[in-house]
Amino acid sequence: MGQARHVLVCGASAGIGRAAALAFAREGWRVTALARRAERLEALVPELAAAGAAGVGVAVADLAAPEGLAAVVARAEAALGPVDALVHNTGGPAGGRLLDAPWANFAAAHAAHLGSLHALCQALVPGMGARGYGRVVAVMSTSVYEPIAGLGVSNSTRAAVAGYLKTLADELPAGVTANGVLPGYTDTERLDALAGARAAAAGSDAAAVRAAWAQSVPEGRLGRPDETAAAIVFLCGPSAGYIRGVFLPVDGGRLRSI
Repeated sequence: MGQARHVLVCGASAGIGRAAALAFAREGWRVTALARRAERLEALVPELAAAGAAGVGVAVADLAAPEGLAAVVARAEAALGPVDALVHNTGGPAGGRLLDAPWANFAAAHAAHLGSLHALCQALVPGMGARGYGRVVAVMSTSVYEPIAGLGVSNSTRAAVAGYLKTLADELPAGVTANGVLPGYTDTERLDALAGARAAAAGSDAAAVRAAWAQSVPEGRLGRPDETAAAIVFLCGPSAGYIRGVFLPVDGGRLRSI
């Protein structure tokens, strides 16, 4: 049996990113967890080791500063070997109406989402192609297909990432794939923040907002981060080698209900 594969998981300190890092660890991957907060990453290390990771590394970095990410990749590969899979995941931009947003908000969001994805792919894809195996999976949003009210900058940025991934999927060499996962209403810190903002704007409460979201989904509940993580792990594995350029909703049927 060959050496365990190595995955770089962005946004690994919380939510879907954390769930993905732990899911890869349970599958015996070598895991490099990337996030901005060193203390959260250090707390995650023993959990990843206990879950069964073949090796654990951490990378403290801000995806909003993509110019430094090539060096982050170099350090991760020096520590744990070549990266076989990239899970690109970062927090969404602040909410608000599209026409109320200053251009600076778009520029910041594009740097954190599109800029960081591009920088990481430039650093990783050549090696993946040379080895004949590589996976790029971006955690996106159902807004790729149906814009979400009140998330103007996010909707626009996610669409840009979708275009990038579709183009990338066409350009990648054999054995290297690019795909996206589209979480629906998933029970994360990000969703808590959005529920609080919606409740404040409507004079309601966050629990009522969350309940309404759950009722709008055919499955009748909010998603769990580990459910999206399972889809990510599958897309990064050898069984998904003939899946390229798709966006997989993990949304309890929300898109089918629209």
